[in-house]
Amino acid sequence: MARGGPGVRWHARELVDRLARHSPARLALGVFGSVIAIITLALWTPWATVTGERAPFVDALFTATSATTVTGLVTVPTGEYWSTWGLVVILVAIKIGGLGVMTLASLLGLAVSRRLGLTQRLLVSSETKFTRLGEVGSLVNTVIITSTAFEVAIALILLPRFHMYEEDWGEAAWHSIFYGISAFNNAGFVPTPEGLDPYVSDWWVLLPIIVGVFVGSLGFPVILNLVGHLREPRRWNLHSKLTITTSLALVVFGSVLVAAFEWTNPDTFKPLDWAGTILASLFAGVMPRSGGFSTVDVGEMHEGTWLLMDALMFAGGGSASTAGGIKVTTLAVMLLAIVAEARGDRDVEAFGRRIPREALQVAIAVSLVSATFVLISSLLLLAMTGETLDVVLFEVISAFATCGLSTGLTPELPDSGKYVLTVLMFIGRTGTMTLAAALALRNRRRVIRLPEERPIIG
Repeated sequence: MARGGPGVRWHARELVDRLARHSPARLALGVFGSVIAIITLALWTPWATVTGERAPFVDALFTATSATTVTGLVTVPTGEYWSTWGLVVILVAIKIGGLGVMTLASLLGLAVSRRLGLTQRLLVSSETKFTRLGEVGSLVNTVIITSTAFEVAIALILLPRFHMYEEDWGEAAWHSIFYGISAFNNAGFVPTPEGLDPYVSDWWVLLPIIVGVFVGSLGFPVILNLVGHLREPRRWNLHSKLTITTSLALVVFGSVLVAAFEWTNPDTFKPLDWAGTILASLFAGVMPRSGGFSTVDVGEMHEGTWLLMDALMFAGGGSASTAGGIKVTTLAVMLLAIVAEARGDRDVEAFGRRIPREALQVAIAVSLVSATFVLISSLLLLAMTGETLDVVLFEVISAFATCGLSTGLTPELPDSGKYVLTVLMFIGRTGTMTLAAALALRNRRRVIRLPEERPIIG
């Protein structure tokens, strides 16, 4: 037995290395699923709830998946149902999910061995979509330093303000830390029953959360590029420029339209003064891109606002970020392709660069596969609940885009519906193309190319 132990460990390590080299996507999905399983077991313990009774397994699994995928959808009220231990478990899951499972594993490996091996670099590259293996080490450092710095900064800004709301320093510190981590990681979880509703007009509380959500949604490759060339915008790469410009455009577009739709709604924006309405509009324009926080009752918004938020949630945030959706660069590439086709241009171009056709093919594939998952899930929930399409579609897109906004349907779902959203959150976080690569049986490499013939389109 003594001689067999090291041998078993060596074979296990060899298997992991082989998977990392030949199918990192499958290994990433396996590890991500394992983390969710561990968090589920932690939340399934009796001391994870306020009552001391074991939570139903479906609620523990749903909450664990929602926290690890940094979604924010809940089947039970977070601040009322879970104990302090349960909230700590949720916060740890958010931090792991925001950093990325493979990034965290690489950080631990770096702490132990003082270096990143090829296997760890391949895993981080698979998870973060970062192709230059030589810079993976700097990417990991940037991920840790940036995320922690922003979380601490948000917490420090919120701390005195929460104390002013008659919270003692310990309670204010706990809430500040929770919101700091939840905001930057686009998780949308709140530690109190009332959430952010009492601060609907408070710029001191909401503005740091808005900034944290926006920066977190840009993606770590963008942050790394900006940190390296902060004062030289001309040296920003194409991905960074597309992500930043498209993200800003979506924020402005979303905020203006939400304000237009909800300005006279007596259940949302009408009771607010003009400054409060501007803040609420900006907040509601940023959060559908995967933040998941809300200061007004989303269920009381107009159906037109829901449809707008559906579009914003489906677009999501930046690649390799804490946000979900099809990603803003996917949207940007498809829009640029439409413009190029309308102009009769042969190439798709942006910021003085030509975008390869392969990028457009991937963008189309991601969009269609994502839409297919949303369609199938919507059909399932329609059959399970008997609810109207607008409510079901909002909940489904929120789960797939790991956003967390809700009309109030999720807590009322039957167990079968909760399992559907659980799978959808997992797919949305790990990525449709990662899932496709993990399930692929082989990679086709064809030497012979067939003759070209153009079908009629449109």
